Amino acid sequence: MLGFCLDVVIGIAVILLLSVATGLLWGVWRGLELAQEARQRGLAPDAQLISASLGQPGVMAQMLMALVSTAGAALVLYVWRRRASAEERRHSRAAILRRGTWGWIALVAGAIIVFSNLVSATAEAFGIEPAPTNLPLMQQAMAQWPLFLAIFAVVLAPAYEELLFRRVLFGRLLAAGRPWLGIALSSIAFALVHEVPGISGNGPLAIAQLWLIYGAMGAAFAWLYWRTGTLWAPIVAHALNNAIAVAALYFFGIQ
Repeated sequence: MLGFCLDVVIGIAVILLLSVATGLLWGVWRGLELAQEARQRGLAPDAQLISASLGQPGVMAQMLMALVSTAGAALVLYVWRRRASAEERRHSRAAILRRGTWGWIALVAGAIIVFSNLVSATAEAFGIEPAPTNLPLMQQAMAQWPLFLAIFAVVLAPAYEELLFRRVLFGRLLAAGRPWLGIALSSIAFALVHEVPGISGNGPLAIAQLWLIYGAMGAAFAWLYWRTGTLWAPIVAHALNNAIAVAALYFFGIQ
């Protein structure tokens, strides 16, 4: 538990540090861009005016900042705290080549989709219709950068999220012989990261619904990692889930 808590503290610290660093870099870049625009109009750059005109990062900048901060935390924790041994890598490669592993991947991915839709349909019947915190960003990205959104959601995010939540956090307690505790705690962390109270306009019941869905996803991915013995299994299942979500948003506008 001490190691798990230390991993969480380090992860939060790295995410905050990289978020601030990338935010500052964006601010400097945007300030230089505004100063150049002022010079092109024959005006002297004014620091106060530029500061007031910075605005908010665009869609691409926000996705890159999220990628750098969260993927950076995952890589730091993996390399520093939970790097795989040569034996673990050999076992993982052998596991992903087994046909049974792919069967479990398909089963878990399908179960997550069915469960999420059942929960959403039940909640909707009671008038609960939450909007995930990242939905506006995804909608804007779909309109402006659909290819990058697909790469981000289907390839990059599943890789670094599974590295962080399953290999590092869940794997810490799995290696200590406490797999069910690891599933519970890593899934809670997974749900909290995806839906932080107070950021969106969702009420308590809507947030509870999203936590239930995200927590169940995290638990399913952790169990799949435990069952198959390879991190590639939850990465692929996660990628399939995100691919279906992106496709539904692109073709049907479904959240």
